[in-house]
Amino acid sequence: MTNMPKTLPIKDQFFLPDGMIYLDGNSLGPLPKGTTAQLTQMVEDEWGDHLITGWNKDGWMDQPARVGNMVAGLIGAPAGSVTMGDTLSVKVYQALSAALKMRPDRRVILSDNGNFPSDLYMAQGLVQQLGQGYELRVVDPEDVASAIDDTIAVAMITQVDYRTGRMHDMDTVTKAAHAAGAVMLWDLAHSAGAVPVDLTASNCEFAVGCTYKYLNGGPGAPAFIYARDDVAKAMQPALAGWLGHDAPFAFEPDYRPAPGIARMRVGTPPVMQMTALEHALGVWDGVDMQDLRAASIHLSELFIEKVEASCPDLTLVSPRDSAVRGSQVSFAFAEGYAAMQALIAHNVIGDFRAPDIMRFGFTPLYLDDDDVLQAVDVLTKVMRDRLWDNPMYKARNKVT
Repeated sequence: MTNMPKTLPIKDQFFLPDGMIYLDGNSLGPLPKGTTAQLTQMVEDEWGDHLITGWNKDGWMDQPARVGNMVAGLIGAPAGSVTMGDTLSVKVYQALSAALKMRPDRRVILSDNGNFPSDLYMAQGLVQQLGQGYELRVVDPEDVASAIDDTIAVAMITQVDYRTGRMHDMDTVTKAAHAAGAVMLWDLAHSAGAVPVDLTASNCEFAVGCTYKYLNGGPGAPAFIYARDDVAKAMQPALAGWLGHDAPFAFEPDYRPAPGIARMRVGTPPVMQMTALEHALGVWDGVDMQDLRAASIHLSELFIEKVEASCPDLTLVSPRDSAVRGSQVSFAFAEGYAAMQALIAHNVIGDFRAPDIMRFGFTPLYLDDDDVLQAVDVLTKVMRDRLWDNPMYKARNKVT
């Protein structure tokens, strides 16, 4: 088992409640220190003092591109290829519709049943809207590469499975798509800030992702969209918003796309959320993604080893091979929801995904060996003493 890099963790850069072991950064990252002050400064000094002049004085209008460049550096994309705004579902719709227009003679969107449901819902809605024989074809994750043939217009794949952490090989799948003449769209929701990503090397056409998980942008933080340079220059946005126009303040009656990725902007950027995200991305200064990946594997392997030794009722559903596993570990248990609620009540925070998956995220920015061992001790007590077998832990909350 590898050791944690000496540069990690950087716990002092995050607000973490005393006594809490937070294993849910794969769902919502913690608050970076200084973000509150940055938001206060923006609200009081910029919005408060400058009012509408803040769009020019404080660079609000340039935030989507500026923050996009910060995200680009974490996903192996060149400057000017990423823009921010809207939700991930909106960005999926934008990329998917643009990809279909690139292959007008094909009618099939390919995805897999490990994809996040919202991606599939957006594809289903687009297919219903378009008619004309368009279809969404869903296969098992293991069959994605072999299922890509000359009927596929676009392969829409989430690199890391939100339930199990199973990770697709980006280069293999992208090469299969291109060999068949298909467009490649990657969802990096569970990849950005968790595993090394090199979009330039992959040569994919599109990528999208959210920023409230491993990038710690806060609840509802804006999503990002990437388009390869040649694609960005020619793509036709289905959501032709005014800020994707070449000259928004010319107020022309007809749409004229902005150059490059800027045409994927839609409406007014969420300045407060973008300000929080921009500050949060500063914690990545000096963090090496290869070091982060090594630390993630170390923590995950330690967790798997200790849980399997002390909790025989739990079944590992994540890949055992760390090379094909993202930065999370999932165990199945018939009463997984109740067990997770018992864990949370004892200050170990993970989450649950239907039908029976207990999910734990490993973020080396603020987790170390001691955190993992303490979490295993609490989980062992929950399972050994059947603390989960309590009606109050079995009542389902709206968010699991």
